[in-house]
Amino acid sequence: MARERDSKGKGKGKGKAKSKGVKKKYCKLCLEKVMFVDYKDEKRLGRFVTDRGKIVPRRVSGTCSMHQKQLTTAIKRARVLALLPFTSDFYR
Repeated sequence: MARERDSKGKGKGKGKAKSKGVKKKYCKLCLEKVMFVDYKDEKRLGRFVTDRGKIVPRRVSGTCSMHQKQLTTAIKRARVLALLPFTSDFYR
């Protein structure tokens, strides 16, 4: 037996995508004219770490590739030196 197709469920992706007016994300570190991300600056690094201790990706934080690489190395160094936690206390 052949299945009957529902006209509502199949044709969702064929129309034009609606623009929601998403604002372009700019690198916060470039706007502050930061040339080097220091691993000892806990406040700045804390903005780019989630409450679970994960590093926020570029597509979420809006950082450029140069600063994202510097951020990841700085966060990892700060974790090794116990300036930042690997995980939050709640999940231990």
